Amino acid sequence: MKKKSLITLIVLTFISGVYAQNAPKIYKPSANAKADIEAATRRAAKEGKHVFLQIGGNWCVWCLRFNTLVTQNDTLRRALQSAYVPVHVNYSKENKNEEVLASLDYPQRFGFPVFVILDAKGRRLHTQNSAYLEEAGAHSPKKVLEFLNHWSPAALNAAAYKKAN
Repeated sequence: MKKKSLITLIVLTFISGVYAQNAPKIYKPSANAKADIEAATRRAAKEGKHVFLQIGGNWCVWCLRFNTLVTQNDTLRRALQSAYVPVHVNYSKENKNEEVLASLDYPQRFGFPVFVILDAKGRRLHTQNSAYLEEAGAHSPKKVLEFLNHWSPAALNAAAYKKAN
């Protein structure tokens, strides 16, 4: 039984290594996260959007899976593009972006990926533990869409609530 477990572990390690080599590189350790976030905030202000920070690294299979989900699912891609300016913030041994993450109240405490929503002035509105967006061992498109909709500028527009009363 121990031999079977060892073989399984070796095979899984090999498969993970092959996947990591062929996985897309969506995070850039050399990027200036602070400057990227400032540029996204300026763009969000011009376009009436929020900023969506996806924090993680190319080493994180869940980060890559989430990115694949929101870029290949038409409904999620439209929801993200219509309400947010997305930014991938790297966290890796090469660059932990400690100063930026400290300014966001240490979202890495939730693990990776972790999502931070900023308004068009750069104020943090929400930090989302991605585990709450999972269902049956994967990110749930339904839960992700609900999250994106609940933190969109339209959802937080006070005028919409005043009209409803």
